[in-house]
Amino acid sequence: MPANLTPQYYKAEEAFKMAAAIGDKIAALEEMLAVIPKHKGTEKIQADLKKRISKLKEEGQRKSKTGRIDPFRVEKQGAGQVVLLGFPNTGKSSLLAAMTRARPKVAEYPFTTTVPLAGMMPYQDVLIQLVDTPPLTEELVPDGLSGTLRNADALLILVDAGSDNCLEQLQACYTYLLEKKIVREDKTTRSQWISPDRCLALAAKADVGGSIDNIHIMRELGPRKLELIPVSAETGLGLEWLREKIYELLKVIRIYTKVPGKEPDLKTPFVLKMGSTVLDLAASIHRDLPKLMKNVRIWGSARYEGQSVNRDYVLHDRDIVEINQ
Repeated sequence: MPANLTPQYYKAEEAFKMAAAIGDKIAALEEMLAVIPKHKGTEKIQADLKKRISKLKEEGQRKSKTGRIDPFRVEKQGAGQVVLLGFPNTGKSSLLAAMTRARPKVAEYPFTTTVPLAGMMPYQDVLIQLVDTPPLTEELVPDGLSGTLRNADALLILVDAGSDNCLEQLQACYTYLLEKKIVREDKTTRSQWISPDRCLALAAKADVGGSIDNIHIMRELGPRKLELIPVSAETGLGLEWLREKIYELLKVIRIYTKVPGKEPDLKTPFVLKMGSTVLDLAASIHRDLPKLMKNVRIWGSARYEGQSVNRDYVLHDRDIVEINQ
């Protein structure tokens, strides 16, 4: 029986042949598996694709255990990891310095940043990790950059709002993310990817001359799915609002706990994904707690304060939870 492979399949196959990083190869293979026609004539190809995906994932795990340091892999910390992406001299390092305690090298010449650099951004009672990355251009993409981006929880695309080619910068960055399947506007595969609602475009250097007109142009002609926020690391324009938007990108909730008969701990919340339940909270506190808990009370999103709820109760941001064993 003929396979009748589609143009989408051959396009993904070509992307696999061109891929160098393991993450990119896995993404291409999973794309091939997602778009291949599902019938008896392709069963052998489907099985081979699954085998190759599994083999590549095992290879990636082996490499991570060899002790070799990958300068482009940044261990996640805090409530989430947000990675900055942009062309040379768009202000990524300046933004990182303005929003965290990190002290990246900031210079007027391009390619000052050669490897990712992380800093912790305070937002209310949590810390969020921001990661500066080496710049890309339409002709040059640093080796390892796609892996850093793919591992992120959210992305910030920076463009120089004062530059005449700011629209080209924005379109090139977003096109790169789509072509590498780092950002997906569909949900056809199981591979690690980031949806457009976890991306923001930042019009950096929005305080310089000509930036207002350029921002209007980018909003009119840029990618429709990207919200564009004017910011300035120099004057602080938009930075407080940006902190709030970054937290929203992560789609997480803060949950506070209390011991029966005592005041709640409002300083060190547990950070969970939106949609998490009481059972998820218990598992994050201790692996044995889901088996031991007998009664749970909620302050915040419940109908009344201190209401007893089931273990499948969906939690909301800033709920206070008391678990009785």
